[in-house]
Amino acid sequence: MMIIPKEIKEIITVLEKAGFEAYLVGGCVRDSIRNEAPNDWDITTNARPPEIAKLFKRHFIDNDFGMVTVLTDSSNPGLREIQVMPYRIERDYQDQRHPGKIDFIDNLQEDLARRDFTINAIALKVENGKNILIDPFHGQEDLANHILRAVGQPNERFAEDALRMMRAVRLATTLDFEIEIETLKAIQEQARQLKNISAERIREELVKIVMSSRAAEGIDLLRRVGLITYIIPELEESCGVEQNKHHIYGVYEHSIRSLRYAAEQNFSLQVRLAALLHDIGKPRTKSGQGEEATFYNHEVVGAKMTEEIMKRLRFPSQEIKRVVRLVRYHLFYYNVDEVGESSVRKLIRQVGLENMSDLIQVRMADRIGSGVPKAKPYKLRHLEYMIERLAQDPISTEMLALDGHDLMQFLKIGPGPKIGQIMNILLDQVLEDPKKNKKKILMEEVQKLGQLSEIQLAKRAKQAKQEIEKIRQEEDLSIREKFYVK
Repeated sequence: MMIIPKEIKEIITVLEKAGFEAYLVGGCVRDSIRNEAPNDWDITTNARPPEIAKLFKRHFIDNDFGMVTVLTDSSNPGLREIQVMPYRIERDYQDQRHPGKIDFIDNLQEDLARRDFTINAIALKVENGKNILIDPFHGQEDLANHILRAVGQPNERFAEDALRMMRAVRLATTLDFEIEIETLKAIQEQARQLKNISAERIREELVKIVMSSRAAEGIDLLRRVGLITYIIPELEESCGVEQNKHHIYGVYEHSIRSLRYAAEQNFSLQVRLAALLHDIGKPRTKSGQGEEATFYNHEVVGAKMTEEIMKRLRFPSQEIKRVVRLVRYHLFYYNVDEVGESSVRKLIRQVGLENMSDLIQVRMADRIGSGVPKAKPYKLRHLEYMIERLAQDPISTEMLALDGHDLMQFLKIGPGPKIGQIMNILLDQVLEDPKKNKKKILMEEVQKLGQLSEIQLAKRAKQAKQEIEKIRQEEDLSIREKFYVK
């Protein structure tokens, strides 16, 4: 039996005690039938918005659709706002997204008939400890058979709301369902109507597809039904574009395989988008044919295209910057014996230290997408080691809470080896006990050191340098072991 949270039960009980019908509906019923925990809960009722509002002191109303959001004191963030929707029918769709007229009705089955897919058109109530399902469109059967089917006539459903076509792909992707043939045909026939949907709503559905575990299958399904043309048409340019002797897959298949690996590894949205788009510039930069074909500057062209794509889809500016950088520098060169610290520092400046881990992950996805068996070879691990080593504050006298100028003023001496010797001794002491790194404490030690003879000070300084170098080597060894490099 479906486990219903007490907050939901309380709302349903209030509605029923007032003489109204109340059912759970939509995704929460679908997920419960599939033995999955619902992410959200929707209640539908024959009560009108003013009647619902009278029953719950804490609420707000969506005047466009009559939805009443009831506020609870739940400790669970997902149960603090519960949507209660009157039975309704929608008519006169004018922008292929929003109905021009909404009529509130008393019949549950008519309300279910306006919904998008059969698996979302199932209502449930618990009566005498038993689940009672209202399933006029055989959604349970489609759930059992892993079929996504539009309610009623698919062309009508998609003509009402063109975004439902993307939702169909998203649900088929996330649930691993097949889209029923008539529903599939309707999407292919009406794909161009997606042009009427706002970029923000398209982006929301696209992100859900890209962030699913079957992201690659979802993007490819968007292509096969004709929707990708109105989302990322640039991706279609890569279809049928063969690569050179260094690649066994064409550009499109390589990109899809790269995305698949990124999803399998549960990488971030930015990495997944970069994995999908990192070679988006290749079709426009290809020169020659066959094994000797070249794609010079495809990373530069691809970065510009990526920026255009993400701006068009209204992605936040910070996300755009991060993904563009990953695409721009995905082709970085690194060989252990050839590339030195200065080159790594330059790469860090170009990409940003905070993005270096993502860049490594994009390279890993790129490699697996190319058909190689190993995502992270030795040279990538060595690069990770170099990045972490260079990112850490170096062990030096600059770490101290005073500097050479302070010493010269305090000791009333000019520049010379004595200043360096004392600074090294102080650094050794601070490395042993970081709490000593306070100017007052260090100055007290300086006073003692200033009284030592040249021979004594030199001996102490030599011991300090040896200890400092030992700590440096231990730190370097620790980082090497972390990334399994020699």
